[in-house]
Amino acid sequence: MNNATSNLPPKKSSRAPQVGFVSLGCPKALTDSELILTQLNAEGYETSKSYAGADLVIVNTCGFIDDAVKESLDTIGEALAENGKVIVTGCLGAKQDGDGQNLVQSIHPRVLAVTGPHATQEVMNAVHLHLPKAHDPYLDLVPRSVSAAGIKLTPKHFAYLKISEGCNHRCTFCIIPSMRGDLVSRPIGDVLAEAKALFESGVKELLVISQDTSAYGVDIKYRTGFWDGKPVRSRTLELTETLATIAEAYGAWVRLHYVYPYPSVDELIPLMATGRVLPYLDVPFQHSHPDVLKRMKRPASGERNLERILAWRKLCPEIVIRSTFIAGFPGETEAEFQHLLDFLKEAELDRVGCFAYSPVEGATANDLPGLIDKEQREERRDRFMKVAEEVSVRKLQKRVGSTMQVLVDKATAMGRQGGVGRTYADAPEIDGVVHLLPPQKISKTIKTGEFTKVQIVATQGHDLVGLPI
Repeated sequence: MNNATSNLPPKKSSRAPQVGFVSLGCPKALTDSELILTQLNAEGYETSKSYAGADLVIVNTCGFIDDAVKESLDTIGEALAENGKVIVTGCLGAKQDGDGQNLVQSIHPRVLAVTGPHATQEVMNAVHLHLPKAHDPYLDLVPRSVSAAGIKLTPKHFAYLKISEGCNHRCTFCIIPSMRGDLVSRPIGDVLAEAKALFESGVKELLVISQDTSAYGVDIKYRTGFWDGKPVRSRTLELTETLATIAEAYGAWVRLHYVYPYPSVDELIPLMATGRVLPYLDVPFQHSHPDVLKRMKRPASGERNLERILAWRKLCPEIVIRSTFIAGFPGETEAEFQHLLDFLKEAELDRVGCFAYSPVEGATANDLPGLIDKEQREERRDRFMKVAEEVSVRKLQKRVGSTMQVLVDKATAMGRQGGVGRTYADAPEIDGVVHLLPPQKISKTIKTGEFTKVQIVATQGHDLVGLPI
């Protein structure tokens, strides 16, 4: 009997290879994870939600501070114990131990491969070697259903947009350049194309990230690129202006992170004052005293930061500023620390985080004289945070009675029992939230990923309580 399908290859019956994935660290590492997952999906691999169900596990690590290193090493050990086949990528993968050997491989010699950060192709090469995908003539030439924005690990309504990799600064407490390299700006056309694809996929908030957002384009001398057939200069201002124009068409927010306070940042404030970009700046000041900033080798004329903040607020009264600081840096005197507390009170920063200084292997700050004992470092951090919290709570109280737009992160009981959301003043996962009360009208509901108007009725710690109206 003649079989019409006898000359066709047998139908593939085995399941697709399963890859487990763990993503640790900052939003910049998260975007690296999204790129790897997008490529895995495009090549026909599937993701597993457990170590046991995976044929292989990828761990994207963080290596910036000691706690992050420990978490990454512990996660690698757990994956090895429960699965046995592990590929390591990320910042920790670029670190060496005291003998000049790869730190991960010296502690976990059973790992299959180790790469540094932003190494999608190297990771895929290791996957191909240790978990080759069987050839499927029916599917291998057919594009898989992944949007132009790729796979995202964030909720559908917000996403991170990485505009550059690496950093040109050599701050004495930081080892990021040794792991991620010098600044490399993405082509502006690629950045804008990804932004539009994200908005088209339903993103309502775009969080612009890099190691130094203000320096975008410095490495390519602000070269002119093209978007939508028009020339666009590869510079933070022009990039932000174009992102704002695209976002406006979709009714979406644009939020800027990791903005060094260069004088050029002043050009961004009018965009915030007119509402085209969220009046929110994430600025890593780290300290206020000129001598401490000098020992830190911080850029951007840090001694003028207070003057600059006051000018920003004059032009855009609604601007919210969040920052991070280090207490107990080597050589920090009590007078220098008091200068930091005075700066905090006068600057009235809305959102603040503070780390007690901790030596990081490979950082040049380890060689500075005047290391302060750990107990005093922690005590200064606690004093700093007490002042910061007083400022933050006082500013939050001023919100009570106002009406604000809120992006709903989670709606409960079909939106009739309230939920949790954020105002323009709150970046996801690092700032406060708005606890949403049930709407008073039965016909009123809120939906996850959508905007709603809210009357602020109370404060709750570092958060607000709001009534949808």
